[in-house]
Order: sequence, then structure tokens, then C-alpha cells
Amino acid sequence: MERLQKDIIQFTKARNWDGNHDARNLAISISLEASELLEHFQWQSAEEALATNKQEIAEEAADVFIYLLQFADLLGIDLKEEARKKIEKNEERFPV
Repeated sequence: MERLQKDIIQFTKARNWDGNHDARNLAISISLEASELLEHFQWQSAEEALATNKQEIAEEAADVFIYLLQFADLLGIDLKEEARKKIEKNEERFPV
């Protein structure tokens, strides 16, 4: 994951895009890309959407992931650690 974050940062810096990548803009971009992901499922079943648009869905999911990695890097968030903590918290909130 760290290598991927470094590759994304290098890609962004090489194009001088990092000036626009503050926490606010990245949070907005995550939401916008998630909305584009949802758009593929509008007015059809998940099965239909995947049968006709799987590659586009994968690309939108990757966009969300890339922006989320940039956001986490900028804010110094260890996503793996935070996910583990969230799972533990949810286990307490929603016991089996």
C-alpha cells in the first residue's frame, strides 16, 4: 500500500496537480467519484450493471481508492490501522 501511495504522489507531482490536493478538495473528489460509481447502478440491478459496465465500475472504484489514499497520506492516516480499529469498534457495537 505504501508503494502505491508513493506512485500516486509521484504521478500527481509530475503533473503539478498537488497544489489542488488539499484535504477539502480530496474529500470532495472522493464523494464525486463515489457518485460516479453509483451512477452505473442507477435504474438497473447490480447483476445488469456488472454485466454491461464492469470495467467502468472498476475504474470508478479505482478513482475512489486513489483519492482516498491521497487523502490518507495528506492527513497522516494509516488506513489499515484505522480499518482494524473500526472493525473492533463495530464488533463491540454489534455483537453476534
